[in-house]
Amino acid sequence: MRHHLRLLLLAVQFYTRLPVPRWVGYSDELLNKSTIYFPLVGWLVGGVAAGVWLGANVVFRNADVALLLSMVASILLTGAFHEDGFADVCDGFGGGWTKAKILEIMKDSRLGTYGATGLGLLLALKFLTLRGLPPNTVGAALLLAHPLSRATALTSIFTHHYARANEDSKAKPVAKKLGVADLAAGWLLGLLPLLCYVVWYQRPLLLLVLLPLIVVQRGLANYFQRWIGGYTGDCLGAIQQVAEVVIYLFLLAGFAWKFI
Repeated sequence: MRHHLRLLLLAVQFYTRLPVPRWVGYSDELLNKSTIYFPLVGWLVGGVAAGVWLGANVVFRNADVALLLSMVASILLTGAFHEDGFADVCDGFGGGWTKAKILEIMKDSRLGTYGATGLGLLLALKFLTLRGLPPNTVGAALLLAHPLSRATALTSIFTHHYARANEDSKAKPVAKKLGVADLAAGWLLGLLPLLCYVVWYQRPLLLLVLLPLIVVQRGLANYFQRWIGGYTGDCLGAIQQVAEVVIYLFLLAGFAWKFI
């Protein structure tokens, strides 16, 4: 029990800005093992985002302000960890034409034109899709999307290989190994909020959201494989961010066309 608590806290330490007890420690081996709790961190981030959205709605009675504060809260909680990965991928694959150049650009801490443009459009799309949902479903959307998008990114650790041959001080640490049992456990944690929502509200067609998520994961992972021979931490962040937006888009379309 203590071992799994340590792995969970390590995942919280790695994927958020929340402090954890010093005894948790860190090692590459522990990071690999803690990866199964990545979707559970999504529960935390989604819960905080939904809570801030609900509280801000009560206080300010302005849906736009509440939604923006909710996004700010989730970004502060994670330190824009995944957004940074998405921006680095935009810069790297937008400005690089060889594996070496793409990896070099992604290591650069500076934000380029491709990254700034991509990140701005991504955040705008998040805001507008959530704003377009029925107000009573926004909290649920956040609680569903954060764990499920992280489970989607988790799959790439299982299906593909880490791209960087040699680590260096500028490369972000990232989990590189995932077994079948670990993937199943991670996906169970990612799917649980969705399954609960489907059963409670009797919305079985909501499970169709898994289809575009499969397309996102396979499409992006294979694209990264073709250009750089696998994934990096930035690539996983990009997959998570795109998957999160795809979930919001699916929900928006579902409510608009009344099939969920």
